[in-house]
Amino acid sequence: MSEEQRARLIVCTTCRAGRPLAEGETPPGALLHADLQRRIVEDADSRLELAEVKCLACCDRGCSCAITMPGKWTYLLGHLSPGSAGDLLEYATAYLASASGAVLPSRRPPALRGAVIGRLPAAEMQA
Repeated sequence: MSEEQRARLIVCTTCRAGRPLAEGETPPGALLHADLQRRIVEDADSRLELAEVKCLACCDRGCSCAITMPGKWTYLLGHLSPGSAGDLLEYATAYLASASGAVLPSRRPPALRGAVIGRLPAAEMQA
């Protein structure tokens, strides 16, 4: 499968979900990333590429991630938890099926209806 056919899901792994961490506690963002990684590896047909980043600057908005694909809008999602992996994969399926990447709130999992923080147009899109 070529890179153009895959969406990239980028998860903030240093995210503390807006709270201080106890000494030695794994950041919630790292837990979310680990669960997504396990699920994506188990799905041989996945069209998702998982990536991590140290900070998406959404520190007071729970765990956060971005989803992007050539020719589509990039979406920044927040208010997530380590248990959001299943909902994110459902959202990603709708994102992949959308010509522009837009996923209406009614097509999002209920837990992600208010998760969109912002979006950026694809580099190829005209203003």
